[in-house]
Amino acid sequence: MSTARTALETEEHQALRAAVAALGKRYGREYMTTVIREGKHTDELWAEAAKLGYLGVNLPEEYGGGGGGMAELSIVLEELGAAGSPLLMMIVSPAICGTVIARFGTEEQKRAWLPGLADGSLTMAFGITEPDAGSNSHRITTTARRDGDDWVLTGRKVFVSGVDIADATLIVGRTEDARSGKLKPCLFIVPREAPGFGRNQIDMELHAPEKQFELVLDDVRLPADALVGDEDAGLLQLFAGLNPERIMTAAFGIGMGRFALGRAVEYARTRQVWKDPIGAHQAIAHPLATAHIDLELSRLMMQKAARLYDEGDDIGAGEAANMAKYAAGEACVKAVDQAVHTLGGNGLTREYGLASLITASRVARIAPVSREMILNYVSHQSLGLPKSY
Repeated sequence: MSTARTALETEEHQALRAAVAALGKRYGREYMTTVIREGKHTDELWAEAAKLGYLGVNLPEEYGGGGGGMAELSIVLEELGAAGSPLLMMIVSPAICGTVIARFGTEEQKRAWLPGLADGSLTMAFGITEPDAGSNSHRITTTARRDGDDWVLTGRKVFVSGVDIADATLIVGRTEDARSGKLKPCLFIVPREAPGFGRNQIDMELHAPEKQFELVLDDVRLPADALVGDEDAGLLQLFAGLNPERIMTAAFGIGMGRFALGRAVEYARTRQVWKDPIGAHQAIAHPLATAHIDLELSRLMMQKAARLYDEGDDIGAGEAANMAKYAAGEACVKAVDQAVHTLGGNGLTREYGLASLITASRVARIAPVSREMILNYVSHQSLGLPKSY
């Protein structure tokens, strides 16, 4: 662990980082590639991380969690990623869904879901993106209408991770405001086996244990208590989940970049073509040093975002979380690219485990929001420039 990192973190955070790194090392990249190759899921790592209290470290203690926040959960995902075995569903289940339910759910919803999300026995997916909406959440067409005491949901979602292994999906729909007639966002817990709730796996070039799905909601009837929180506070609740999503995506990217960089540095230290190791040449050393700097800077912004969020500053956290996600995505892609380039032909072999990251690293740039939309956000919200869309 670098001096700069330890100086900024509490002893508890340092201990958590070291413990999770040790867990990740026991599994590593080989475990992840084997799981992917055999078409399985990361059940063993998920269960052990849960047993050790890492999955629910951000959830309230009274519901079985660790009582921490995004600062702690992001450490867990980053260190697992740095070991080559990140758990993508951590972004979705405890970070987005767990946070939304903990902050806005009813007492019954908290008791029903939070202990299971914390101990790993329950998993929840998150559905917001639609085929014709993309990054424009104001164009979401999945609607929820009242029918007696029930809600009836109709619509489609795409690129929803892990629906096949999730017990339920937190769906972002829109309801009609009785006063204005305008549609407003609301969040609903939809059980996996709910009648009318169909899913189709999307054929992806991305190799990961977590599969991507298109969802079809064909008059899915839900009880009144499927609505999370206040019907009139949907936008606030939605962004309460999106900021943790961006923080955790940054952790995902930083961890992946650190793994790739570590492999490249080890190779550059030992690979000898002429009289010195290739890492002695500045053309190899300097790009790796730059990648390291970019990853460290990304972590600083991620830590800032996590701290602001954990302190209840949603507005400040929104800006920092977007910046952290942007920076981490760029740093991740560049670190992976430089790592593959450092290894040359070996960087494209299965043995070194880097080639698959060329595609995977793009996720940190594209999802859950593109870098261009973040630049729109920063130019408009941070700099006060006219809105372009």
